[in-house]
Amino acid sequence: MAQGRPNTDEKMNIVIAGHVDHGKSTIIGRLLADTDSLPKGKLAQVQETCRRNSKPFEYAFLLDALKDEQSQGITIDAARIFFKTAKRHYLIIDAPGHIEFLKNMVTGASHAEAALLVIDAEEGVRENSRRHGYMLSMLGITQMVVLVNKMDLMGYRQEVFNSIVREYTAFLDGIGLTAQAFLPVTGMEGGNIASLSEKMPWYNGPTVLAAMDCFRKEPPPVDKPFRMPVQGVYKFTKAGDKRRIIAGTVDTGSVAVGDEIIFYPSGKRSTVKSLECFNTEPLAGYFAGSAASFTLEQQIYIARGQLAARADQPAPHVSKRLRVNLFWMGKKPMEQGKDYILKVGTVKEPVRIETIISVMDASDLSSARKKDKIEHHDVAECVLCCQHAVAFDAIDAIAATGRFVIVDDYEIRGGGIIREAMPDEQQQMRQQVMQRNLKWTGSNIGRERRWERYNQKAALILVTGKRNVGKKTLARAIEQRLFADGKTVYFMGIANVLYGVDADIKKPGSDERHRPEHLRRLAEVSNILLDAGVILIVTAIGLTQQELEIIQNVVDSDLIETIWLGGDPTDIDFAMTVPNLNNLDETLDNIKALLQNKGIIFKP
Repeated sequence: MAQGRPNTDEKMNIVIAGHVDHGKSTIIGRLLADTDSLPKGKLAQVQETCRRNSKPFEYAFLLDALKDEQSQGITIDAARIFFKTAKRHYLIIDAPGHIEFLKNMVTGASHAEAALLVIDAEEGVRENSRRHGYMLSMLGITQMVVLVNKMDLMGYRQEVFNSIVREYTAFLDGIGLTAQAFLPVTGMEGGNIASLSEKMPWYNGPTVLAAMDCFRKEPPPVDKPFRMPVQGVYKFTKAGDKRRIIAGTVDTGSVAVGDEIIFYPSGKRSTVKSLECFNTEPLAGYFAGSAASFTLEQQIYIARGQLAARADQPAPHVSKRLRVNLFWMGKKPMEQGKDYILKVGTVKEPVRIETIISVMDASDLSSARKKDKIEHHDVAECVLCCQHAVAFDAIDAIAATGRFVIVDDYEIRGGGIIREAMPDEQQQMRQQVMQRNLKWTGSNIGRERRWERYNQKAALILVTGKRNVGKKTLARAIEQRLFADGKTVYFMGIANVLYGVDADIKKPGSDERHRPEHLRRLAEVSNILLDAGVILIVTAIGLTQQELEIIQNVVDSDLIETIWLGGDPTDIDFAMTVPNLNNLDETLDNIKALLQNKGIIFKP
C-alpha cells in the first residue's frame, strides 16, 4: 500500500525494540514494502531467491539483502532504516533484542523521539520486554506504541491480546510509562501494519503506520538554555589565517554573534565573534540540532569535552559527584573501588562508585535492596565520583546533557540518567577559579603565539616524592638541561610561595591544616607563569591525587606532567617515576624524551 510522497520535510526518529525472535525485522521489512521504500525490484528479487532455494519467503530477509548493497548507496544498514509516509520521513533505529545487545539501545534509543515495542503473542511478555520498557523510561522516551505480533499463531484471539495488554500495562504503570496504544499485528501477513486485518474484526484501532503518524513531533529545544559539548577546536594557518574554530553539535538553545559564552567546567569565557560555515549564506545563528562552528573575540584555550553555555542563561552543574540511575549490562558486576570511564556529551572522565543507594532487577521491578555491587541487568540508584569535575544538567532540566554511558574495557557496559549534582570538597575552589577567569585581563598575545616564539609549549612539571630524595636536585637539573637547549624555563620550589605569597598563613604548626590553600596559591602563581609561555618546574613533598586535583582545578590539567622521585608513591597519577638519581644524565634524557613525546618540546 503506497503512501505517496511526503508532503512535508518533517523527520522523526523512532526506536524499535523487542525480545529476540519476536518479529522486529519482519515488521520493519513489511513497513518498507508497504510504503514503497524498497529499491525497485528488490522485493521480487528476494522472493525469487527464496523460491530457487526452496525457502519460505520472509519479510525479514529484505533487511539482510539490503545490508549487502551498502556499497551501492543504499541508505539502510544494520541499525538505521529509512522510509516515508504521506505525513513525514522516518528513521527507524533497530535496537537488537538479545540481552547481549541491550547496550546498543542505550546509544540508539537516546536519539529517538518515540518507540515501537514488539511482543510475541505466543511467547508473551518476556524479561527483555520489561527491560526494554524500563530503559525507554530511563532515556526519557515517553511516546510508545506496543505491537503484539504473530497474532496468527494464536488464532487471532482477542483474549490473548487483552491478556498481554493487561500484563504489560501493569508493568508500565510501575515505571511511570504509558503506551499510547496496543496494536495486534501479523508481520508476515501485514495485518494491521498498513491496512486493517479482516481476520481481527474485533480490533478497530489504528494501523502501525497510522499510529506512527500520530506520534507528536517535538519541536527543537531552542527555548532551553544553550548547550554545546565541544567536539574539537580547529586552527587554520594557510595564508596567515589565525582563526581558532570551536566546533560541536548544539544540543539545546541557540547561539549568535555577540553572545557571551562560558565553557564549563573551566569557567573560561569569551564572546562569539563569527559563525563559520562552508559554501552557504551567512547564518543568523545556530539552533538546537545544528552542527555548529564559531570563533571567539578573546582567544582562550578550550579543549574537547568542555560544555559551552551562554552567560545570560542558567548554567549547567559542575561537580565531581553525581547522583544517578544506572542500568548495568556488563557480564562482570560494576564494583566499588574500580575505575570506569564516564561519557557525558564529549567528555570522557575516570569514575568510581562512591555509594550504592539501592538496586533492583529491571525485569521484574523486584524491591530495591542494598548491595555492594551492581550486577548484570540491575538498575541502581547510586552516587558516582569522577576524578575531575564534569559539566552536565539534571535529566529533568535538559535530557541531552543529563544522560551518560559507562565504558569498561573499551566497551559500553552501562548507561543512565543524572538525577542531581552532589557537593564535593572542591566546589568553593572552582567558584574562585571561575571568578578569576571572569576578571582575568588577557594579553593581546595569545598563548599559541608565545609557544611559537619560544618553540615550546608551556608546561607545569611537578616533581614530587618523599622527604630527602633529591627533588630539588632533579628539578634544578631539569631546568639546567632545558635552559642549555634554549628553552624558556624556570624552577620554583614550594618554599618560594610559602614564605612569600603564603606569608599570611605560614604559621608554626599550621602547614598541614593550610596545605590545600598553599597548593591553591602555588597553582595560581603557576598559572600566571604558564600564561607567559614558561616551562615551570615545581617541587612539592608527597603530593596525593586529591592534592593534584586541587592544582588541576586552577591550571589546565593537560599542561601538567607529574614525576614521582623515589619509592613508595602515593595514589597520584604520575607520568613518570624515577627510582633514584644514581644516573642523573640518563634520567634527564628520559625526562626530555617524555616532554618530546608530549609535544612540550620538539624533537630535532
